[in-house]
Amino acid sequence: MKVELAPPTTGRANTVRRNEVLLVLGVSLGQSAIYAMVSITARLTADRPLSQQTATLNASQSPRPYLDLTYQLLGIFFALVPVLLAIHLLNRERDARATLGLDRRHPIFDLLWGVGLTALIGIPGILLYYGAVEVGINANVVPAALPDLWWAVPVLILAAAQNAILEEVVVVGYLMTRLEQMGWRVRAIIATSALLRGCYHLYQGFGGFVGNAVMGVIFALFFLRTRRVLPLVIAHTLLDVMAFVGYTLLKDRWDWL
Repeated sequence: MKVELAPPTTGRANTVRRNEVLLVLGVSLGQSAIYAMVSITARLTADRPLSQQTATLNASQSPRPYLDLTYQLLGIFFALVPVLLAIHLLNRERDARATLGLDRRHPIFDLLWGVGLTALIGIPGILLYYGAVEVGINANVVPAALPDLWWAVPVLILAAAQNAILEEVVVVGYLMTRLEQMGWRVRAIIATSALLRGCYHLYQGFGGFVGNAVMGVIFALFFLRTRRVLPLVIAHTLLDVMAFVGYTLLKDRWDWL
């Protein structure tokens, strides 16, 4: 299923779109990329080698369980606001759900490709991570550090879905659509999307950057070919659920995690 690129616009329309893109990224993953670049600088100039440092995801926010749960849910909700903003902005011109491939027109296609992409990205990604830690270019990533309470696993599943929706809608669907409309070349569009994805994972180290940039290239090519973001959301959600929930359930049994 191949879809032609959106026709580019010129002049003032391009200026408006450029400013819009910068604002959307500035309140979402562009901001995260800048913080991640500062973080990796701090890590590289620290007293300990990068491979002896830890990057913790999904950390506890309070020693009081229900206050912690409240913080976790608020963080998930507000992280999705930029997604709603991007969809709202696209909706002014066309049906954003159809444009991004977030509708339910191809459920079997979306599910099968989502599972397939999970396998394609997941296994090499694990090998790359452990290799990067071994050679000293990545921090040790702790996927989850929530207390052992009834709500921990449901929150981690929600966090995985939130990450997937935010990244795939904003960095793939929205950003690539806007760059096409601005007349960017295909290679530049793919590189921009992939490098942005790599940059906001730099807080993990250079292994995280490379792995996610490669993932970004694959996902960008898939979107250009199919115009479907939903399989990417499914794949990303499954990957993060396996990392977050798998680590939480198995960390006390498998010492190497």
